[in-house]
Amino acid sequence: MSGRSILLVEDNLGDVRLTREALREADVAVELTAVPDGEQALAFLRAEGEHAGAARPDLILLDLNLPKKNGLEVLDEIKRDPELRSTPVIMLTTSSSRDVAASYAAGVNCYVVKPLDLDDFTRLVQAINSFWFEVARLPPN
Repeated sequence: MSGRSILLVEDNLGDVRLTREALREADVAVELTAVPDGEQALAFLRAEGEHAGAARPDLILLDLNLPKKNGLEVLDEIKRDPELRSTPVIMLTTSSSRDVAASYAAGVNCYVVKPLDLDDFTRLVQAINSFWFEVARLPPN
């Protein structure tokens, strides 16, 4: 589906490449923007600094373990901001299940553990695309 955009908040360049490759393999037509830490994520979402003029994404894929501000801190700021709170956030992480409850308590829309295999990751990306961009109804930006 064209015209859709995803913000990937991920500090691991290998995982950023894996996500881009999975999107290509899954033939998902979205604009993917990646930022490496929590502070950059919030600056992008608020269109501040070097991200001035950035369009708000339709969906946020947020890693839990990030430098500067971790995923839970970023999620908390997103959900407290009236301009951002309706943007769906998927916690996409390798982190253990002990973080699931904290993520949902902070308002995450979905918590997904990253598969390490490209084929499994491609299937996950297809499922995310299918649900969030074809089944679910997203708020307007």
